[in-house]
Amino acid sequence: MSAAGAATLFGTTPSAAAPSIAGAKEADAQLKARDAMRAANVGMRSSYAALKSALISRLSPVIVVQNDATGGRFTLIHQGSERKSVSPVPELFELAKSISHVPQGIFSIIAAYLSDKVPNVPNADRIDPHDLDMVASEGPQADGWTRPLQGYAATLRTARRQLGKAGLPQELEASCGKILDEALTFIGDSVKNGAFDIASFEEFSGRTYPSIRVNMKFAAEAQISGVEGLMRKWRVEIGEEAWKDLYTVVLSIWTTSELNQASIIIRRCMNPAKVATHLIDLPTVEVPRDPIFVALDNLARIVQDNVSAEMVFPTDPVVADAFKGKEDLLSVEILHQTGATAGAPTTASRPPGGSGCPVREAAAPLPVS
Repeated sequence: MSAAGAATLFGTTPSAAAPSIAGAKEADAQLKARDAMRAANVGMRSSYAALKSALISRLSPVIVVQNDATGGRFTLIHQGSERKSVSPVPELFELAKSISHVPQGIFSIIAAYLSDKVPNVPNADRIDPHDLDMVASEGPQADGWTRPLQGYAATLRTARRQLGKAGLPQELEASCGKILDEALTFIGDSVKNGAFDIASFEEFSGRTYPSIRVNMKFAAEAQISGVEGLMRKWRVEIGEEAWKDLYTVVLSIWTTSELNQASIIIRRCMNPAKVATHLIDLPTVEVPRDPIFVALDNLARIVQDNVSAEMVFPTDPVVADAFKGKEDLLSVEILHQTGATAGAPTTASRPPGGSGCPVREAAAPLPVS
């Protein structure tokens, strides 16, 4: 029996089997070739991580700032292992902000029970109806707000009763008293009436705003004096030669990462020639468990990328700047292919007062993913 006859007898044909085997071999070869290409990137990442790990221990001098309710915790790393952690801001900062946050505390309790319709209030056009609909999940018919609001009122009454013993400046004590009094009045009226709405809350919060501005003044003065005093002290300790190359990494959540209060103060204390590249505002999703490591790990990326960008892309300074900065490496090419203007997607990346094409500006670098 011929081969063709045997193939027919067993239900196969040579013309179908041969291409199938060839196709499988070709697919397998393609898979191996692509895996070999990926291996080049795996090797790069391994070497990159090793360089970064070794560099972390040599970063110096560095100040790491952890924003918190007390005005920030500042850590100085100098000559590798020398670390000093200080909370330099006077307590007045925390106290002033604590009372300023009372309207936000009330809002957080009642927000889910608001109507999902924007009423006729002066700032109605500034309230996104869809956002409001998602926040007002329970609606005004539910009464789950009553007990939590009464519990918060008990906390506020205690603070009001003891306010005079806190040793505050007279102006700050008066403003804190006004905020607490207005808050307790709003809560009392809302509980008595069994209702509140956006208009009644905005009327209350509007009455507290002048006092909140007073508290903000005291908080800002306390933070400036505390941070600048610490910067002067550390500058003397490590010396002018080291200070001129100082890196500062400010950790914050996204909502406070632009025009961050600590960054505004610290930039005035750093070397003006390097502050644009050596003051790093690092937004995080949440407060990291090990903020010092997170700061140094990201700074190590920045420092080694600053060098590698110029060596890997010596013929294209625009792409080198993108590699060193906040822009994704492909940003220049994607902008070119999509016909988009550079200013639109990267405006937030530009330093205050920046102008022109941000891709061509040397913004403060952040890690490249």
